[in-house]
Amino acid sequence: MPTSAVTVRRMRARYRQDGVWGLVDHRATRLRTALGRADERVVAALREVLETGRARSSGTLGRLRVYTERLLAERYGEGVVPLPSSAAFNRLVHALGDGRGLLGSARQRRWRSARPAPPFVPTAVMAPGEVVMMDSTVLDAFVVLDDGVVERPELTIALDVATRTICAAVLRAKGTRSVDAAQLLAQMMVPAPMRPGWAEALAMEHSVVPYERLLSVDARLEGAAARPVITPQTIVVDQGKVFVSSSFIAACESLGISVQPAPPGNGPAKGHVERTFSSINTLFVQHVAAYTGSHTGERGKDVEGEAVWTLAQLDDLLQEWIICGWQEREHDGLRHPMMPRCALSPNEMWAALVAVCGYVPVPLGREDYIELMPVKRQKINDYGIRIDYRTYDHKVLNPYRGERSPAADGLWEIHYSPHAPGQVWVRLPKPDQPRGYGWEAVPWIHHTLVSAPFTDFTWQHIKRTVARRADRAQHEHDLALALRELLERAAAGHGTRREKVVAARARTAATDGAVWGTLYGRQPEAEADELGQDVFGDSEDDEEPLTDDDMGAWPAEGAQTSDSSTAPVQEAGVPVPRRAKVTIYDPFEESLRW
Repeated sequence: MPTSAVTVRRMRARYRQDGVWGLVDHRATRLRTALGRADERVVAALREVLETGRARSSGTLGRLRVYTERLLAERYGEGVVPLPSSAAFNRLVHALGDGRGLLGSARQRRWRSARPAPPFVPTAVMAPGEVVMMDSTVLDAFVVLDDGVVERPELTIALDVATRTICAAVLRAKGTRSVDAAQLLAQMMVPAPMRPGWAEALAMEHSVVPYERLLSVDARLEGAAARPVITPQTIVVDQGKVFVSSSFIAACESLGISVQPAPPGNGPAKGHVERTFSSINTLFVQHVAAYTGSHTGERGKDVEGEAVWTLAQLDDLLQEWIICGWQEREHDGLRHPMMPRCALSPNEMWAALVAVCGYVPVPLGREDYIELMPVKRQKINDYGIRIDYRTYDHKVLNPYRGERSPAADGLWEIHYSPHAPGQVWVRLPKPDQPRGYGWEAVPWIHHTLVSAPFTDFTWQHIKRTVARRADRAQHEHDLALALRELLERAAAGHGTRREKVVAARARTAATDGAVWGTLYGRQPEAEADELGQDVFGDSEDDEEPLTDDDMGAWPAEGAQTSDSSTAPVQEAGVPVPRRAKVTIYDPFEESLRW
């Protein structure tokens, strides 16, 4: 290679100093960055603009250029630090923002900023119920409420992380309350009964779980559907008002469940349940009439006109799909240690884990369901108990008026249901009972005036529309009259659209299938005779029949039960599960059987 003497002398000098490394062309070894030769002041200003724009609405790259130029002018003076060309500036924006989640949609930026700092350590869950995640979302489908009102319902589910089992699901009109979240706790701890019209293949005795062995431990599983019964130990929830309310926390404490709130706005902290909502949309909801799509850009022309399912019908379809469509479907995240190449279904994973961890049944009675309802602590005054401008009174309160309760604060424990404010339950001392106390139902003093079902949502609407013109007692009477007029107008098809929606939600919430149905929908015979009628003023013959899951696996009070091998039958001819005979789980004896 022809070269000059100067080049040879320069190469000899580099060789003496650095050896062979001195002869290498250092342009090829120069460190390169994605930022190129951009001015550090421009990079710092652009990074600050991107960081401050995480919570703002998305904009164009031109807006970023304007904001960066303005920030440089404020710090260094007008024109002191020039910006690169538009092409170089855009490349610099992508170099800074793509890897750190500073670009993209506002939803993606919020999700990225909510993540905890890495490294991430996955939580190993080895037992059913060890970690259960609960969350609510608005379903991407319209349902038809009473009087033709069309609305999107709200879905709340509880997901077991170890088995990916949807332990329970509650579908409600908008406005999920803490009592609905507490209902999930009761549903997941009792067997799901078979509903009329379901195929026999959905029964637990035809599934992969060891039905005969579990039936010997928990008789409630007879006639149950193929949905695992899981008792949660820790529940992960978000910062929603329903899940951080004192009522839900008290319900979990009564069952010995630990509540672990996720950081605010941190979706990845409960990513399993978030991903399950997406799966429900793609596997079930998109096949339902009046499917809305995940956002308005995917919505059809007249989706509301396609709505044909009522809330109860859609809930029945959802419960059936959970058993046959979700619990039997292979999940890629479920692997058996002995079969790592084979994906298991939630039922198969539960059957594998219950053989190792065992099964301990948790029976729930009427008192336990009342314990799960929202609670208030108040005095019992001469006029009775007053909650939110509603007065509850009964002769059972006479010995305790003006008296202090045995509790440290001297207040009495009162439980109520927002879906049926027509009565409350008061914990009163009863030395003759095993627990030393009992629950007494106390009706609303105006329950004879308002015979139609209503909810706390309806009552709040009436409170906002009726002005107070007299004392407290007269104002309560005026509210009751206004409530009756509203329900009568809505039942006749009159009133504004807002009033129709309020009344439709009230009837839907008060008549849907819930585990509390036998508590506030049908009074026990003794209480019904004592009060003269139930809190809604309707006889049992006028009420809609309760669905099979109204009391989980427990028959309604007053239903005929039998200890024979055949299932008991109600007057309507619908079989109901017999009262459970629960035995104590002995792990040593169980190990010998297995």
